[in-house]
Amino acid sequence: MKTAYSYRHDPAVPAFPDDRPVFLFDGHCVMCSGWVQTVLRHDRKAHFRMVAAQTELGCALYRHYGLDPEDHSTNMVIADGVALFKSQSSIYVVAALGFPWSVVKILYLLPVPWLDRLYGVVARNRLRFGRKAVCMVSLSGYEDRFLDGGAQP
Repeated sequence: MKTAYSYRHDPAVPAFPDDRPVFLFDGHCVMCSGWVQTVLRHDRKAHFRMVAAQTELGCALYRHYGLDPEDHSTNMVIADGVALFKSQSSIYVVAALGFPWSVVKILYLLPVPWLDRLYGVVARNRLRFGRKAVCMVSLSGYEDRFLDGGAQP
């Protein structure tokens, strides 16, 4: 487990504003990109910033946390300098959207391994919904909510 804000001391991770939670997602995945659009629509307080896993920053953060930057099946949230993964990341994002979304907090009563197993089933099958030819690194009207707009080839 890495300490809070450990990425700030990693020269491989570009500096980025981390005063609000940062949500990393697979920018090629239709389901993931659709989820980001839903979050942006319902995040009325502009709580989250988004980073596609395929960007320079996204790849660097994946590597920093020991994840394969080529396998984007794990979404991640960095909040208060601490990274959350898989089910914990998903629950955090949904709960932060406020009521009625925050009812999802009840899932915290279930064991994390169970939740991560369910997350794994969804993650393994997410590309069945489609794959975008172009990585989603921003969205019209929400450009200020995305970090590191340059996608990796």
